[in-house]
Amino acid sequence: MLTLMKTKTLGVRIRELRENKDYSLREFAKKLGDISAAHISDIELGRRFPSDALLRKIAQLLGVPVEELQKYDNRAPVEDIKRLSESDPAFGFALRKLIEKDVTPEDILRLTESKPDRGKTE
Repeated sequence: MLTLMKTKTLGVRIRELRENKDYSLREFAKKLGDISAAHISDIELGRRFPSDALLRKIAQLLGVPVEELQKYDNRAPVEDIKRLSESDPAFGFALRKLIEKDVTPEDILRLTESKPDRGKTE
């Protein structure tokens, strides 16, 4: 079962994995390509977030699936939520209900694991 990461941030997890690989900030940034050590430091300190492309490169270099790192990304997908709410009033209503009720993140994850993904096409 999927559990939420409550205390670690994405940056903290990246730093842990980087240090486990014994990469310095400078060495890590150089291996990633055209990224500065300051940029990586900002990511690890939570001042910036990596793009999806950079996150994939970080995951590959650290030898973990990108989904492992995404579990630590605590940003709300605001633009996606806004788009869904504007395109379908039922989403807006459902989100308001979630806010009104005592629904935990674990409850939402259980719901998503138990229902078919109706919105995706193969």
